[in-house]
Amino acid sequence: MTRSMQALAYTRPSVLSSAGDGGLLGLETSGGLTPAGAEAHPTFFSGFLASPGAAARGLLAVADVAGARYFDPNRRALLDPVVTGNGDRLRFESFSGCCGVYARLDVLREGLGGADTGHGTTNVDVNNPLREALSRLTGQSPLHLRVGPQEMAVTTLDGPVVEKKVPLPERWLRGFAEAQVATAGFDLRAELPAGEAVRFLRSLPRSTGGASREVRWVVPAGRTLRPTTRPAAGAICLPGPERLTALQRVLRHATALRVYGPAGVPGAATAAAWEVALPGMRLTLTLSPGTARGFSGEGGVLEALATDEAVRDAELISVLLAWEPRIDPAELAERSGLPAERVRAALVRLGTAGRVGYDVADAAYFHRELPYDADRAERHNPRLVSARALVAAGAVTVSGESASVVSGERTYRVREAGGMLRCTCAWWADHQGRRGPCKHALAFRMVRRGATAGAAAGSAHTGGVR
Repeated sequence: MTRSMQALAYTRPSVLSSAGDGGLLGLETSGGLTPAGAEAHPTFFSGFLASPGAAARGLLAVADVAGARYFDPNRRALLDPVVTGNGDRLRFESFSGCCGVYARLDVLREGLGGADTGHGTTNVDVNNPLREALSRLTGQSPLHLRVGPQEMAVTTLDGPVVEKKVPLPERWLRGFAEAQVATAGFDLRAELPAGEAVRFLRSLPRSTGGASREVRWVVPAGRTLRPTTRPAAGAICLPGPERLTALQRVLRHATALRVYGPAGVPGAATAAAWEVALPGMRLTLTLSPGTARGFSGEGGVLEALATDEAVRDAELISVLLAWEPRIDPAELAERSGLPAERVRAALVRLGTAGRVGYDVADAAYFHRELPYDADRAERHNPRLVSARALVAAGAVTVSGESASVVSGERTYRVREAGGMLRCTCAWWADHQGRRGPCKHALAFRMVRRGATAGAAAGSAHTGGVR
């Protein structure tokens, strides 16, 4: 697995301390981007939380996912959560080390006591002493949340610095983008009231050394969800239910459970998003289609990455982003002059650089800035790299709606049927298009859209169009 290292520097450790009649939860920030540009230690919020207990346990749940490897529990992940200020809310995000679970805590304006937040994205320090302190937090005593250094501390940042160096596998980069693409096609499939939500989640098996590889299903039954052994009409996929363990953190504060997934009769395992509604906030875990199947290999972004058009469109759309909590593609289409489908492809590409995410509750994209770049995602996407190499080698011969692709010692046949590209390769036989196009289909798409061997060769050597 390809890795790079990210250095996270904090002015001091995050702490939960008592102060007078209440407490102070001070979350320290590392380098991040804001409307003013890059800042070493941005400050996004300072105010009282409306529901301190729910917020503390929600933050712990996000940290649980950041420190977990559900597929290989003997290895621990080390990445600190990411926080984004969108003006009317704070979003805390993390990904599991195995790339199969995406977690997000949205603390909405009402959860922030009606106060506004700053704008920008950064990592926040969630260390073990802080986790222990948050776990001991009880009652509803006033709790002041500060995200970023105190104003006085800004003038003394040349003091001791807490540094962490954490591995950033390329799979995590691709996972953020693929989770966004998957959830953008989700609908609300079930909603349970508080009592039923708690009963259902407590009935799920807990982890006993690793998540189950068995694919399970549940179907709405009145006010609850009923297990089923097969994907019948209306069924919702629940692979590795132990991966929902982090939701146990917030059950005492839950007001509802909502489940989102793809519509239609399921024919195979699918991803799903499980959202627990809390007072003034919501905690969402999005599960990949299998415990041994991370989001990074789903292939939902490949079509957008394979076009030069999307590269140019993404550059234009990125200028129009303004840290909005809800991005309206129709408005972006009007402002940019681009068709709606090209705007959506541009948003997918921006997602590969961590610049947009998707909120299933709002059914809308949102702006954030993770420390990634789209070219890096392209360079380390095996199918995309291989497809460009095939085009550069002149291995694709197009004939109408089909093509022959020479790869190694074999020639594969690619044809379009019903809007989907089908191939005679083993990848297609195994996945039937459920995990994006194979390298042969991608190469066919590039050639048919006018990619030249020379341009593809340039991309292969430079890491993609910049």
